[in-house]
Amino acid sequence: MTTLSLFPHGNLEAAAFSSSFLLPCPRSVEEHHFQVSSSLHNLEQNGREQSYTDYAIPLLIIQTVLVLSVSRSLTFLLKPLRQPKVVAEILGGILLGPSGIGRNKQFTKLVFPSWSTPILESVASIGLLFFLFLVGIELDIRTIRRSGKRAFSIAVAGISLPFLFAMGVTFLLQKAIHFGTGHNYLQLLMFMGVSLSITAFPVLARILAELKLLTTQVGETAMAAAAFNDVAAWVLLALAIALADGQHKSSPLTSIWVLISGVAFVAFVLVLVRPFMNWVARQWSRQRQVFDEATICLTLAGVMIAGFVTDLIGIHSIFGAFVFGITIPKKGEFASSVAKRIEDFVTVLLLPLYFASSGLKTDVAKLHGMEEWGLLVLVIVMACVGKILGTFTVAMMSMIPVRESLTLGFLMNTKGLVELIVLNIGKEKKVLNDEVFAILVLMALFTTFITTPIVLAIYPPSRPSKQNRAGPRDDLSILACVHDHHTCNIPSLISFIESIRPNTTTTTNLKLYVMKLVELTDRSTSILTVQRSRRNGFPEGSESSMHDQVVAAFKAYHGVGQVRLRHLRSVSALSTMHEDICHVAEKHGVGMIIIPFHKRWRRGEQDEDDEEAIEIGQGWREVNQTVLQTAPCAVAVLVNRGVGTWLQPGATDATMRVCIVFIGGLDDRMALDLGARMAQHPAITLSLVRFMSTEDWETDKELDEVAVNEFKAKLESSVTYIEKDASSITEEVLRIGKSKEYELLIVGKGNQLPESSMEDSRLEHAELGHMGNLLTSSAMGITSSVLVIQDQQLVTSNETELRKMASVL
Repeated sequence: MTTLSLFPHGNLEAAAFSSSFLLPCPRSVEEHHFQVSSSLHNLEQNGREQSYTDYAIPLLIIQTVLVLSVSRSLTFLLKPLRQPKVVAEILGGILLGPSGIGRNKQFTKLVFPSWSTPILESVASIGLLFFLFLVGIELDIRTIRRSGKRAFSIAVAGISLPFLFAMGVTFLLQKAIHFGTGHNYLQLLMFMGVSLSITAFPVLARILAELKLLTTQVGETAMAAAAFNDVAAWVLLALAIALADGQHKSSPLTSIWVLISGVAFVAFVLVLVRPFMNWVARQWSRQRQVFDEATICLTLAGVMIAGFVTDLIGIHSIFGAFVFGITIPKKGEFASSVAKRIEDFVTVLLLPLYFASSGLKTDVAKLHGMEEWGLLVLVIVMACVGKILGTFTVAMMSMIPVRESLTLGFLMNTKGLVELIVLNIGKEKKVLNDEVFAILVLMALFTTFITTPIVLAIYPPSRPSKQNRAGPRDDLSILACVHDHHTCNIPSLISFIESIRPNTTTTTNLKLYVMKLVELTDRSTSILTVQRSRRNGFPEGSESSMHDQVVAAFKAYHGVGQVRLRHLRSVSALSTMHEDICHVAEKHGVGMIIIPFHKRWRRGEQDEDDEEAIEIGQGWREVNQTVLQTAPCAVAVLVNRGVGTWLQPGATDATMRVCIVFIGGLDDRMALDLGARMAQHPAITLSLVRFMSTEDWETDKELDEVAVNEFKAKLESSVTYIEKDASSITEEVLRIGKSKEYELLIVGKGNQLPESSMEDSRLEHAELGHMGNLLTSSAMGITSSVLVIQDQQLVTSNETELRKMASVL
């Protein structure tokens, strides 16, 4: 490709010779001469004043930018319909082809000239090779084995019935569409059968995540059945390719030889290569810094070698890359590390080029007349009926309820990139002509497009009634959220939980739900995270592995009385992460949600007062904001600055200094409730700083008085009570935060402030309220960690009792 860019049309023979290397590998000298002469002809026809589009590299850059712009624009437009990105990319490729913008001959000649097609396809094929490697990494054979006979029987039915329907469809297509001489019914049947029966495993995983079904029983069964389906589809595709190639070889035994060689290759990879890759992964885990670059290089070279071997055998190179991906060990972080190195470049840049090259081959105008459009409708109906009916019937026989069975049927009908791969290979082997190719591409696009809206209509994510929220406030239940960017928050989170843990002299229990938040993206690593989960449930996912850092950190609570601990997991896009959090809070009657702040602090090595705030992502801030707006219970935002002494489960010797800043209002009274619990811990030194004013700026002044008086009467001997003048709230709060007297400051989000104190406030973090914003803003020199409390927006029963008491007083 680089060589071609060095030869403008002035040197025709050199350019033609260079471009011939980018065309499909010739099988004979005559074919090679034909390629070179074709290149010469094209270059001569384009003889004119040279421009950037006459060179391969500039033109490839223009094509890439155009493809990415169109696909990303369509992704944005289809986002409200909750469509997977693959739908936008397929549609974008079709729009750029002769079915859309490509109908303009000047546009095609300028941006997608015929001489550039081999270059575009070569680059896209490299991306396709590594994408199939990623698909192999995503496919965990152990997950398939664990799913048992139910998923296997669903997969078999989802393949068999569409194949039976494909027999009749193939017969009608041969009668209605002219294929030319030398066409074979068996070849067409194999490609049609695979096209109608395939389920796109990667696309299905993203649809399930988008619909909040990835960790339900339905989602687990669909993923396992799709994995079975994927393996069977690739085996059938290898058979179809062998049959197609065998028709062009001199010996009829060629197809059998290709199949035997393919089976031998798979056996060699599974028996010898897989143990070797397990050894490589172990060495990488032990000495990551030493073996990191060499191991990644070895793995990527293995992908290329496996693709080369299967192409040499006569099976497509992507089959080798897929099989090699299966050999990568899923246990541990090796698979995720390999995927992270290549997936962005492959899926974001190279893969859309494959869709574009497919779209350039798709010409809807080839379907002229009612007969061929009728065939399109027939193929769509047969594909849907075969897949849905087969899956639904077997699911019902497996005692799955009707609604879940029907949902499984539509989920298993998902097509996508894998479908396009099959169709492009069929077109390359001249098994599918332009008309059939267009019909099957439109079928794949339609079946994938309808999956999300139909599944939403049939099986919407359930939401429990708020009437089911149970439990008195004395039995405190907490949902603590952590994610990869904030594992450093775990010590402070454990310390806070330990501070409110009931003592053994009471009958009160603390129900602690620890939810690991995993961002779901188009990365393979997101799906790998899901597959490492052993037991699933909506939306919390699974009981985490004991190797999980979060589980290890909270392990001490398994032996502590008065605490019931459960680990949960949410795998979701950041835009819908709040739905998982709020759903768990409603389902389990949680009294408080604890979420980490969207920034973390790094202290200077020489000066501890020199701190740097590190933004972990605007998306996580939006998650916090939405949880604060929609939570059915109290919410606490934990701002960890990582200084001072933190409590450990069961600790009595360490001392933790806590200060409650009380100004007034519902949220501040909630902070008092927490303080009352914390004051009972023997290792807690608690102070209450109350700001008083003669101005009438407290609308709930009577309720505040009742709450403070009760707090003092109950805990007077164990709490330091300080009153301050409210005329200088900002200065006093800043002084407290900078004083290093306290490890933790607790403030209410919606506390009531006099107008004079809010004039100069800079709301850098408006979601935390004025005091929360003041204590978490950058460059303030605050050293204490902060807990910002927001109580429920509705008035609780306790608040009603306080109002009654205030009226009596």
